[in-house]
Amino acid sequence: MSATLLFIEGSSIFGAVYLVLAGWMHLLFRDWSLMHVATQQAFGFSICCSFAFYYNGLYNLRNVRNLAETSPRLIRSIPLALLLLALLYTIFPGSKITPGLLILSACAVAGVLLACRALFYRILRHRPFSYRVLILGTGPLAQKLIRQMELQPACRYHIAGIVDDSASSTLFEDDSLRHVLEGLGYPYMGPLRHLRQIIDISRPDRIIVAQPEGLEHCPVRHILLEYRPRGIVIEDGVEVYERMTGKVAIEWLKPETLLFSKDFRRSRFDEGLARLTSFVASVVGLIVLAPFFLLVALVIKLDSRGPILFIQERIGRNGKRFNLLKFRTMHPAKEETSEWAGDNVDRITRAGKWLRKFRLDELPQFVNVFQGDMNLVGPRPHPASNFALFVLVSRNAPECGQPIPFYSLRSMVRPGITGWAQIRYRYANGLDEEIEKMRYDLYYIKHMSFYFDVRILFQTIKVVLFGQESRDLPAEELTAESGQELGSAA
Repeated sequence: MSATLLFIEGSSIFGAVYLVLAGWMHLLFRDWSLMHVATQQAFGFSICCSFAFYYNGLYNLRNVRNLAETSPRLIRSIPLALLLLALLYTIFPGSKITPGLLILSACAVAGVLLACRALFYRILRHRPFSYRVLILGTGPLAQKLIRQMELQPACRYHIAGIVDDSASSTLFEDDSLRHVLEGLGYPYMGPLRHLRQIIDISRPDRIIVAQPEGLEHCPVRHILLEYRPRGIVIEDGVEVYERMTGKVAIEWLKPETLLFSKDFRRSRFDEGLARLTSFVASVVGLIVLAPFFLLVALVIKLDSRGPILFIQERIGRNGKRFNLLKFRTMHPAKEETSEWAGDNVDRITRAGKWLRKFRLDELPQFVNVFQGDMNLVGPRPHPASNFALFVLVSRNAPECGQPIPFYSLRSMVRPGITGWAQIRYRYANGLDEEIEKMRYDLYYIKHMSFYFDVRILFQTIKVVLFGQESRDLPAEELTAESGQELGSAA
């Protein structure tokens, strides 16, 4: 959906700028032979604007859900678009346009973008672009799905009704959610024993089974089997939640799902390509960035006392231990401290704040990539000092708090400098947040591919260039736009 919107808006921007420039040239010169100049300038304008819009999150439909959220990001995109245009005009002086035409073209772009978005958001709510959905269940999984559907209009799900054996007055323990449902008109359609009549009346396009046990113990699965050949799509609520959030619902993940799944594995070709790409990138990075490394080292030494590099033992693939390298961003600890980032904020140096903001403290890990302990992309390696705690908790030890299911799956792949959890979540400051990051790590391991790695790298470049800070997750579990790694006492 995001890629389609990017293409449509990019083409619309090209068309709008071309009409402005072509019309101006025709009025000024009366010569249609100059139209190729307008084509080149419109193409460059479109590329620069699309790039600026992408890196300001205008195509992240999880966070840009209406025109009110589009406008601020559009305004923030203007400086970057102008900077890119200035760079383009420097490289290709012949493509430069006058300030008046530049302003006129910018106004045309803003008008086209807002018009496209208004039409896009309107279309999403209407058939045949939306799906009427019947949700079976009223438990925690159903509640999370409903929240996500409301937070993400781009998912194109329109809730036609809710079916469950519970009484309508006690559907949800969360009073605020009940109020939302009533206000939005989501009807309680009745109990499961009336499912056939409910389907005939509501005529849904899809039925989502939002029961953790799935259809295994569902008393109406034979009815669902009847309607499947009639064109109604039957979906597993756990898979829908995973697709909408980009994370695995580990609390409902069954061991047999892992045992028989064709996911959670990477082809040898993809694995070899990822390793080759990481190795080449590490060699190029170490050579090209060598002068920058010296500059950062000088800044660190002038800013505070202590070593330039922070070296910490981490856990890699198959439990192998290795020494991870980072630029030091904190004052050396006088005594043993917590590994959680939130407990060490007061130790961050002045230079460390900037290094962390733009993730520059991670650059020495090109050495770890070169040595084969890491790849460019993968789950972040956990400190060896925390590994015993995670393993103990993952074995459901009640004295250590909430368990971390399937923690050992993280060791299936090489850890990375960046990863899916790092661009989607913030620093973890406790086991609860570590479990949340685990959901993203498992999603990456389940769907890992070279294309997925490239996507993560593009998002990482966006984070590095703009120094974006992660956001706290709201109560609705809206996924964060960007994040950072598990903090350690650096």
